[in-house]
Amino acid sequence: MTKKLLFALLILISFNGLAQNITLSEKAKVSILTCGLGPESYAMYGHTGIRIQDSIHVIDVVYNYGAFDFSTPNFIGRFIKGDLQYFVTNGSFIDFYYNYQAENREIIEQELALTPAQINTLFQQLNHSVYSDERYYTYKFIDRNCTTMVVDKINGILGKEYIKSDTSSQSYREILYPYMSDFYMKLGIQLIFGAKVDEPATRLFLPYEFKDAISATKINENKIEKSDSKILQVTKSEIPFNWLNSIYSLLTALLILALLNKKWIKISYFIFAGLLGLFFSLVGLYSLHEEILWNYNILLFNPLLLVFAWYIKKGIKDKILLLGKIILAMLLVYLAYMTTKIHLGIVWPFIVIHFYWIGKIVLQIKKSNLVR
Repeated sequence: MTKKLLFALLILISFNGLAQNITLSEKAKVSILTCGLGPESYAMYGHTGIRIQDSIHVIDVVYNYGAFDFSTPNFIGRFIKGDLQYFVTNGSFIDFYYNYQAENREIIEQELALTPAQINTLFQQLNHSVYSDERYYTYKFIDRNCTTMVVDKINGILGKEYIKSDTSSQSYREILYPYMSDFYMKLGIQLIFGAKVDEPATRLFLPYEFKDAISATKINENKIEKSDSKILQVTKSEIPFNWLNSIYSLLTALLILALLNKKWIKISYFIFAGLLGLFFSLVGLYSLHEEILWNYNILLFNPLLLVFAWYIKKGIKDKILLLGKIILAMLLVYLAYMTTKIHLGIVWPFIVIHFYWIGKIVLQIKKSNLVR
């Protein structure tokens, strides 16, 4: 075992030294690999890799900007804060292929029409990134990820931003929305996202959008895409409808709560909703992720609901009436703003229950005041 490890280490060191000195042959090729979606949260949008082949030098290597280390101290905390370090790796294409085959995720390959000089320059730059301090970068969901790093690298080789987004008529949120098939994951992600994801999508940041942009890109009327082929085809079994993981289970739960109409249920719900809004507020201040900053969903899950619940528990009617009117006014502002947002389709049950409960409480107090 020791001999095998030493041999593998020598091979790695040799490639490290040789790769930065090799001049690729005229037969060298570079292609972009777009990999299919996976069930894990970090794989739900797919993946992008760069493949470089040279039959003369027996090179077939994939460069991957999407690597991270789960053993990083305080991994979850650093991911939430937005200072988690991702890094670029390289490895054999066959290992890359078998890994995605095992995960049942397709691979689409697009060979790029680059000159031998451009391919050599890219090869040297990628190797320098792998074996230098450039290896690490701070991950950002939209602005710096496994796809944007490749987009910038290829455009850098081309000398201009030829490959760019053609989706500026859509917002980032609208582009992301169809990728999320799990209802409650979609709901959670849409609620934690702030105003930035509603901006026009001027940045290429998702693998399949990058793939489409490559197909559409021309330089001096010549297509940059030399070929496009699906080198790993997979069969995806149809996922059966899951009632529990759908908007229907949410509607049922909220309807049951409304029909029970118990004071303690209302108080418990308002505490939950207020705590959720407080979390949205604080995480936006704590995190460096711009995507969760300025989260207007706190107008729905309003931190003021915590105080509202306290007044209901204590039965302080004048405070309940005043705060109820304020929260309803903020809820109306939220509803008006949401009329143009795609995620209105999954948050409307919460809007309805908030209007129903808070409005009913306010009206009951008004009626009792009139009776007196």
